[in-house]
Amino acid sequence: MTPTFAVVGHPNKGKSSIVSTLVESSGIQISNIPGTTVDSETYPMRIKDNVLYELVDTPGFQRPRKVLAWLEKNSKSADDRPQTVAKFVETYQHDKNFHDECELLKPLLGGAGILYVVDGSKPYGVEYEAEMEILRWTGRPRMALINLIGEGDYIEEWRTALDQYFAIVRVFDAMHADASKRIGLLKSFAELNEAWQPSLLNAVNILEVDQIQRYKRSAKVIASLLTSALTAKQSKMVAEDVDPAPIIEKLTEALKENLRKLEQKARKEIEYIYRHQHIERKESTMELLALDLFSSESSELFGLSKSQIITSGAASGAVAGLGIDVMLGGASLLLGSSIGALIGGVSALFGSEKLGKVKVLGKTLTDRNLNVGPVKDVNLPYILLSRALMHHQLVSERNHAIREALVMEAESAQHISQNIPDETKKQLDKIFSTIRQRGYDTGNKALRDIIEVLLTENMKADMQK
Repeated sequence: MTPTFAVVGHPNKGKSSIVSTLVESSGIQISNIPGTTVDSETYPMRIKDNVLYELVDTPGFQRPRKVLAWLEKNSKSADDRPQTVAKFVETYQHDKNFHDECELLKPLLGGAGILYVVDGSKPYGVEYEAEMEILRWTGRPRMALINLIGEGDYIEEWRTALDQYFAIVRVFDAMHADASKRIGLLKSFAELNEAWQPSLLNAVNILEVDQIQRYKRSAKVIASLLTSALTAKQSKMVAEDVDPAPIIEKLTEALKENLRKLEQKARKEIEYIYRHQHIERKESTMELLALDLFSSESSELFGLSKSQIITSGAASGAVAGLGIDVMLGGASLLLGSSIGALIGGVSALFGSEKLGKVKVLGKTLTDRNLNVGPVKDVNLPYILLSRALMHHQLVSERNHAIREALVMEAESAQHISQNIPDETKKQLDKIFSTIRQRGYDTGNKALRDIIEVLLTENMKADMQK
């Protein structure tokens, strides 16, 4: 039987946020308006085809004192209390005055465990005792979660009161809990009922393995992005009587746009891996991630320093600052000094008339198919890698209860690639050079392995801050 937990409590204490967080679903309605959840609804936590556990989102208590008074009046002794609760639901399930209480009690009568949610940023009050007493009457295994919605801290007084009603009390910030905290809470669930332990501990194991697999899948996506970017090019057949300069400019713009699309595609794939398919991304709140890939700001923030570019270029056998190859068949004519200065660079260097007269292997440039790319700028893969590392960190840490647009803090994004160890940079330089020369496909295992390590180290560094 799948372990099931009903998330119950006072209105507007973050119950739906906790459900959204623990089942990794952004589709659950969350609102600051009390009474948003009207009917109980069950949400499964799935990994592939496995349902690990279920959470029931419930309405908040509305008339707990009246319910408790009825229960006390109709109970003869402690041993009939669960039956008395069932009798109350049977009697009032169609009474609109007790709709919310009946909705939250039904899953408990059906065998669900109790997750009672309170707001630890607000003071404890005696008005909550009727709710907690009703839950005790159900006889179901119960656990209390102290959620933190506001700035206040009344955790200790809440803990003192909750310890009298619940077997386990935990502090759980629904809006900021990362994967390790969610898995830790699941381990606490297993302590509530011995019969649930095998299923829940198996769920913990599956989730831990899944986290590792997400890193591996993300590394593969980023490796694919870098490989595709380093081998991307644009081509067009050019007639002898056509000036190639404007065509080169258009091909260059097309290449840039293609690289932007490759990066956006990779972002969406990583968001999908972490179940953030519908994440909102606005330029106003995504300022750094939305920087034009070819702008000087992007290169300065995410790329290597000038000295590192020189070092990187020497290590990879490339000359620092080389831009895009303009190819004639198998021969190459280097026409740009950098990707940022490429537009118009061809005309500035040669002029349209001279360009048409340039000969390679005895043939004019316009004799064959004109190719722009791949990009030779040694900084490009580091720009893409740094941006991908930052994006992955934001997405993997992002809680499904958060409804705001994805935001990047400028100071946390400074010079990510410069924090990559020198030995790792040397390995990356060799891999990037090989990809450019041989066009290795996206299955480059060495590149995936390095990126996986960088993803892990980037996350560890952030957790230690």
